[in-house]
Parts: sequence; C-alpha cells; structure tokens
Amino acid sequence: MDMKHKVLGIVLGVEGAACVLFGILQTSFSSGFTAAMAFPFEQLGLLLRMLSLSGGAGNAAALLIYGAAALLPLLILFILSRKRELQREDGLLALLSVVLFPVLYFMTNPGMIGSLFGGALGGSGGAGLAVGKAVLGGTVYSLVCGYFVLRLLRLCFESSTVRLQHYMMVLLSLLTVVFVYLIFGASFRELLHSLADLKAGNNGNEHLLGVSYAFLALQFAVNALPYIFDVLVAFAALRLLEDMGADRYSAESVEGADRLARLCGTALAATVLSSIAFNLLQLLFAQKLLVISSSVQIPVFSLAFVLAVLLVARFMEENKGLKDDNDMFI
Repeated sequence: MDMKHKVLGIVLGVEGAACVLFGILQTSFSSGFTAAMAFPFEQLGLLLRMLSLSGGAGNAAALLIYGAAALLPLLILFILSRKRELQREDGLLALLSVVLFPVLYFMTNPGMIGSLFGGALGGSGGAGLAVGKAVLGGTVYSLVCGYFVLRLLRLCFESSTVRLQHYMMVLLSLLTVVFVYLIFGASFRELLHSLADLKAGNNGNEHLLGVSYAFLALQFAVNALPYIFDVLVAFAALRLLEDMGADRYSAESVEGADRLARLCGTALAATVLSSIAFNLLQLLFAQKLLVISSSVQIPVFSLAFVLAVLLVARFMEENKGLKDDNDMFI
C-alpha cells in the first residue's frame, strides 16, 4: 500500500471514529446532537446562543462568528475569482452564503424552527425539532454537494484522459468517505437506536434480551457488509487506476483488473448470502427474540457501484485481449 492509500486509510479511520463518537453523543446528549444532517450547524448555533446570552462582549463575538461563518462561501468565491474565470456553477457559492444566514439564525434560535415549517413538523419540540434541524442542515449540504458535482462534471468534460483518470481517483476516494459514513454513521446510529428502543420497551426483562441484542448486532453487520466491500472495491480500483496510469496494457493492469473483477464477484455473493443467512437464523431463533426485522434490505447503491466497477474491469480485460490480437497481426 503506497503513501496515498495509507493517508486515505487514516482519514477513513478518523472519520469512522468520529461517526461512532457522534452516534454515542447523540444517544447520550440528544439535545445537542439531534440529527447527523444538522452537524456542525446545530453545535455552532448552540455556541452562538451561549455567547449571545453571556453579555455584551459575548454577543459581539457571536455576531462576528455568525457573520464570518455565513460569509465564508463568498470569501471562497472571491479567492476563486482571482485565480480563474468564474463559471455558472460558482454562483452556488453565493447562494450558499445567502442560505447560511437563516440556517445559522434558526440553529441559534431553535424555538423558531416550528414557525418556519408551520404544522409540517407536528410541533416545535422533540422529533419535530430534530426533523427541522435536519432539513436546514440538509439544505446546506445539498448546495455543497451540488456545487462539487457540477464542478467535477465541468472538469471531466474539459480534461484530457490523464486528468480524467485523476478525477476518477478523487471520486473513488470521496465514495469511500460516503461508504464509511454509511457503516459507522447511519448503520451504527440505527443500531444504537434499536438497542435503546429494545431496552426501553422491556423494562424488568433485561435478562431476556441477550439473544435479541446479539441479533441486532448481527443485523448491523449484515447491513454494513456491502459498504465494507465497497470500500475494499474502491481501494482495489484506485490501485488499478494507478497501474493504468503507468501502462494500461501492462501485465500489472490486467492482473489488477482480474483481481478487481473477482473481488466484485465475492462482494455480490457475500451481500446476497449474508442476507439469506440472517433471515434463516432469525427464523430459527424466532421464539427467543423480542424484536424481529420484518424488512428485506436491498443495498441498491452498493450493488450498482460494484456492478459498474465489475463491468469496467471486464472491458479492460477484453481490450487487453484485442490489443494482443492486433499486435500479432502487425
């Protein structure tokens, strides 16, 4: 594993630990960590509110931080304008700055979120407040993701094959970040909530929960397994792209494509078989379980990613065969 892959591995490890910590904090301190999509705007809002209520100096500091945070995208836009010609998608940075002002304001004054959404939240507290904060944070993240996607599309269409290969490596690295979040963020948080709900609904029967706890943990493993394979596939694809950068028709590239194809096949088989095994085990131990999963989860995104990589790997192997045939005629 080269230095780039080691650095990416460290980043993913830190991300995974941060996701686990956030999930635990959300369970233990729900008032300050209501929704993952609200991070870090919710926590910044709590800081701003604490400063504004501390006195004149604190209020001035809160206003300064509030303005600086909201104007940050405009500062980035200004810096970009000095380095290159602005494109249409850069306008999203200005829109992001406009959106950040009300988002941070409502995060600082969460009691007003209910009035923003009317009766859609079913109230201004509890779950309704968490949904409202998630919508506000999700709006910001949609603008950020939209900007990067549109920017990446422009770069891809305007770039050479070598640069396009570099952008593909960047995209794969970003996808590993998404997969790690799905493992240690979304799936782990769902596990914590399921454990808490099971315990809350069976007060006085804690001694009967051992098997149910084990199956909830097993369900987490089954749900996370496709994304674990996705990370492995992404790393294998990154190594393949590096080999292709040196020589796309080299023996290393062909061997890398073959390894990648076999890994994709293993990932698909393991995903399907793990789901089948879990459902069969759940049926066998049904009488000892106090909670049963009644849904069959199909990781469409994960399967589509693995199938796409498998298809590319097969195309590479076929292209190598065609090149060898042409070289024989020449």
